[in-house]
Amino acid sequence: MVALSILDLVRVTETTDAAAALVQARDLAAHAERWGYTRFWVAEHHNMPGIASAATSVVLGYIADGTKTIRVGAGGVMLPNHAPIVIAEQFGTLAQLYPGRIDLGLGRAPGTDQYTVRALRRSLDNSERFPQDVLELQAYFRDVQPGQRVQAVPAAGTEVPLWILGSSTYGAQLAAELGLPYAFASHFAPDLLMPALEIYRSRFKPSQQLARPYATISVNIYAGETDAEGRRLATTQQMSFVDVQRGDRGLSKPPIDNIDDYWSPVEKARTMAMLSRTIAGSPATVRAGVDALVAETKADELMILSDVYDHQARLRSYQLIAEAVGTSSEAAAA
Repeated sequence: MVALSILDLVRVTETTDAAAALVQARDLAAHAERWGYTRFWVAEHHNMPGIASAATSVVLGYIADGTKTIRVGAGGVMLPNHAPIVIAEQFGTLAQLYPGRIDLGLGRAPGTDQYTVRALRRSLDNSERFPQDVLELQAYFRDVQPGQRVQAVPAAGTEVPLWILGSSTYGAQLAAELGLPYAFASHFAPDLLMPALEIYRSRFKPSQQLARPYATISVNIYAGETDAEGRRLATTQQMSFVDVQRGDRGLSKPPIDNIDDYWSPVEKARTMAMLSRTIAGSPATVRAGVDALVAETKADELMILSDVYDHQARLRSYQLIAEAVGTSSEAAAA
């Protein structure tokens, strides 16, 4: 049975503020724990009014405090935005407070626009140092070595598991070289999914953290009582992708009956290309879609994003997915 996990955007909507988005994220995590999901991740986004997880480690502490057993992590932290020692301090603290439950997924892109990168006091060139920064960060989580002059307190010895995230083959190569679990962002960049998985598995080198390749695929899944309901729930995300193309990174919008009234033919083509791996429909449709995806990719884990506007409908979507697919609390990369 493939493990199921959740990637939550901590969405601010037209009818909820950031505080409500954070409360709802923690509530979803508590429900996911009871439904058997393996882990609950949030991602670092900056300068996006519709996403409330910019202070990622703070959000994760809040979510971990509202749950008991589910793994909680970043999917991910955009490492070029930070000094590795600062991230080690933050996630080492989380690991001390919630031992055995913290994951740290790392992305190479800044995850925002160039103006915000400057506001973060970072350089666009920092992404070129990504492999070295990953190794530096990894070292901070290990036991302190003789003569080590700089420590990330209290990270030493916590061995927080690192993941490499990617939407191209670059991350696959790095994850394979370092022997780390790999998560591919097919929820918005599906084109290179299969090449990236092939590179990761064929080039994987065992490491202290991981003996064999472990591949996670992030995928949009929307479950309703009927196929029509599932497809309607998905229109919230479709509108968000159209809005980004229009230069509008605003708040999440409620679903609509006819998405063709919202987008132009060009916007539709671009959006559907990015969302081509989306699975939406009744529980039976979701089960068939997941079975086909796992058969094709041999994924060890699915990181599910169900970007549903209404909180109760979002809970129901994740519950139906868990019931339709089955959940496993075991994950080899944990």
